[in-house]
Amino acid sequence: MSFSPFRYLDAMNRSVAHVTEFVLLGFPGSWKIQIFLFVLFLVFYVLTLLGNGAIICAVRCDSRLHTPMYFLLGNFAFLEIWYVSSTTPNTLANILSKTKTISFSGCFLQFYFFFSLGTTECFLLTVMAYDRYLAICRPLHYPTIMTRRLCCILVSSCWLIGFLGYPIPVFSISQLPFCGSNIIDHFLCDMDPLMALSCVPAPITKLMLYVQNSLFLFFTVAYILRSYILLLKAIFQVPSAAGRRKAFSTCGSHLVVVSLFYGTVMIMYMSPTYGISTLMQKILTLVYSVMTPLFNPLIYSLRNKDMKLALRKVLLGMRIVKNI
Repeated sequence: MSFSPFRYLDAMNRSVAHVTEFVLLGFPGSWKIQIFLFVLFLVFYVLTLLGNGAIICAVRCDSRLHTPMYFLLGNFAFLEIWYVSSTTPNTLANILSKTKTISFSGCFLQFYFFFSLGTTECFLLTVMAYDRYLAICRPLHYPTIMTRRLCCILVSSCWLIGFLGYPIPVFSISQLPFCGSNIIDHFLCDMDPLMALSCVPAPITKLMLYVQNSLFLFFTVAYILRSYILLLKAIFQVPSAAGRRKAFSTCGSHLVVVSLFYGTVMIMYMSPTYGISTLMQKILTLVYSVMTPLFNPLIYSLRNKDMKLALRKVLLGMRIVKNI
């Protein structure tokens, strides 16, 4: 009787128990530590929702903010709400849970939305850098180039690229045979921990995801850096010292957030993680998945004079309605 590798794999798949759920270890510790982490995550989540929600309300309600830059900021705030909501509610429930389990389908749905929304953010940051480049380096052509129609096309393209880029890779990983341990030493369903639990190596799938992530990150970060280099050249030509300081402050703030987000993401998805401790991987993921959505409203919008006036107008209107 001849040996058939396909028959052997089929028999192996039938002999192992199919994993129906995963265990997310999160941040282990005593009950007091778990309560502290729950309160901390909850405060961060609520502040992120309030900050980004306030930006959306201000952009919609104030006609002075109906410009391309604030249209992009409003979409960015909307994206950040969904990005942080793809992981944090489950993390909060997981901290208080005794079993710390997540269903098989729930884990891969979280994996898909987390990666898709993160990729959308990369491309939206690129569009925002392009908008600032046009506004500062080509101010006379800016109104005719950055029209409402182009803004809608660019934003829609960001969402489409983000959400159409991952169905096949995520589906491929979900079809791998998972047997033995179902414990994920993380607080969310990520690529490397999931693939490590597979009974069968999948080098092609892993390489495909690695190349895709690398291309997305390299293209967007290269364009953002190019835009800011040109911006800095233009800023040095501003005759007013006050104007240069204001422009430097704005560009510096933007670069801090971009560096924080891209720096941690590139360490996680463009470099080997076997030399990084599990705790450090969790901290890096925490920075770009929770901290940057919290800081972005402060950096991008709430330091802006026009945005502050719009927020005051919205809050004043809410008080008047409440008093009536």
